Amino acid sequence: MKLLPTIFKRQLISYASSPETYLNVAVFLVLCTVLGLHTQHWMERNSSDLQAFFELHPWLYLLLIPTLSTQLWSDEHNASFSNMMKILPITSAERVIGKFMAAWVVCSIALILNFPIVIAANYLGTADNSIIASQFIASWLLAGSYLAVGSFVCVLTHQRIVIFLLTLGLLLTASGLSSALDALEHQAPIWVIDSLISLNPILRFSTMDNGKLTLHDSAYFISIIFFFLSATTLTLNYKNR
Repeated sequence: MKLLPTIFKRQLISYASSPETYLNVAVFLVLCTVLGLHTQHWMERNSSDLQAFFELHPWLYLLLIPTLSTQLWSDEHNASFSNMMKILPITSAERVIGKFMAAWVVCSIALILNFPIVIAANYLGTADNSIIASQFIASWLLAGSYLAVGSFVCVLTHQRIVIFLLTLGLLLTASGLSSALDALEHQAPIWVIDSLISLNPILRFSTMDNGKLTLHDSAYFISIIFFFLSATTLTLNYKNR
């Protein structure tokens, strides 16, 4: 893993030098603030947390994550660059983890830029900062799991529009499990419902977003990240044989 920091820095510079990154982050922040204030009526709730804003993140990530994912492997689709990467002593795991961490840092920055909302909540005197901290962590873990899925999709195809649509489709499918559970509530065995609930990232995020940050739910998102990054690494190794 000696060259992992190099891969990380290179990908981070790639994001920083792309106007697309700034546009995507700006759209995420604007939508989060506007929808939270006007659609969720945060001011009228008199709530001690920022659930009105964070409960929108699973859906707003459907816009942010696919666009960030399309940038992950775009530079390596060039034939000469790809051949150079094969010559250098860089493992597939280093490339996958380094690029993923850079994308996760961009998501972290987008989250941190929500700090004016936290300041406003504290200024109004109703903030419970321990709950708000757990909501930030929950959103951060959710973004990481979405990015891991996006990273896996990126190694399957070189077409940016296909990457975007496949990533969006997979994340929408995961998000749509809630509707499927409602439809199956009185028609399927309890164990089937419980199994689907345990696999539904939106329901788990909702629990954590309420301030109930548990090790079990955190481990769930970390396991998703580990699984899809491992799948990405194995796919790269197979394609490079």
